[in-house]
Amino acid sequence: MSKKLNIALYWAASCGGCEVAVLDTNEKILELVEVANIVLWPVAIDTKYKDVRAMGDGSIDITLFNGAIRSEENREMAELLREKSKLLIAFGSCAVDGCIPGLANLSKREEVLENAFKRTVTTDNPEGIMPELVYGDRKLTLPELEPRVSTLEQVVTVDAFVPGCPPPPELIASFIDMVAAGKKIPFGANLAPDISVCEDCDRNPKEEKILPDIIRPHRLKEDNGDCFLLQGVLCMGPVTRSGCSTRCINANFPCTGCMGPTSKVTDQGARFISAIGSILGGEEIDNDIEKIKELVDKIDDPVGTFYMYNLASSIVGGKKWRD
Repeated sequence: MSKKLNIALYWAASCGGCEVAVLDTNEKILELVEVANIVLWPVAIDTKYKDVRAMGDGSIDITLFNGAIRSEENREMAELLREKSKLLIAFGSCAVDGCIPGLANLSKREEVLENAFKRTVTTDNPEGIMPELVYGDRKLTLPELEPRVSTLEQVVTVDAFVPGCPPPPELIASFIDMVAAGKKIPFGANLAPDISVCEDCDRNPKEEKILPDIIRPHRLKEDNGDCFLLQGVLCMGPVTRSGCSTRCINANFPCTGCMGPTSKVTDQGARFISAIGSILGGEEIDNDIEKIKELVDKIDDPVGTFYMYNLASSIVGGKKWRD
């Protein structure tokens, strides 16, 4: 590759884990630097928004955009980087599916702000003061929160997707290899394998597919190495895209679904509800409504369990409040 690429990395509504994940590629990042100039990376270099606005349209070859769209600032930067970038890539679960910020769609934005700054147990704010930016004698309004949290694709056209919370280093490394080799990234491609986590899982499957009970992971008295689901522990593996090297499962923790659904799954949460419904309790409780209800009631946080990462992108979508 004769001419170096221009690459940008941007951080919207997210925790910052995606930024750390890039560094977790260790020396692999040096291969990226060999073929690309990083022209925007707010967490690492001092590029101003005005500098980005001054760039020519399409002058950035690839932008890795992590984070959901929560504020007007997030939206403005998504639209700006779309104009300036040949390839805009949704990087990480927040950008791809909304992730944890997307759970805020269960509440009005006013409720979110009230809870964050006035109502939490650890908040000491008797005067009910809301945050504001102060520069000397000037007071500036904070970026306005949008009515709901959106994925990047719900706001602008996205060329490709790198899922994960955060994206696994191996997946980022494979992306770097593609860039370094000058390979074309197909439009709309999800760079993670289009197979379920179960296909990579080393746990023992059982011939008898029954979810005997619903047990929280820390209450599993003895892990016999069998499939988590068939021991009663909810595991999103059957409806979740692979590419994570089954890190959580290898650490004896069930999959929570951060890689998002495969192409065969329209709504990750709904498909998982359907999956566990088909094996819940087996014939012993077949048509016994009370026993079924007893098991279902053991799911302490249904939304947080089934839609932890994908509420904003799901068919359910949370409550779409109108202001």
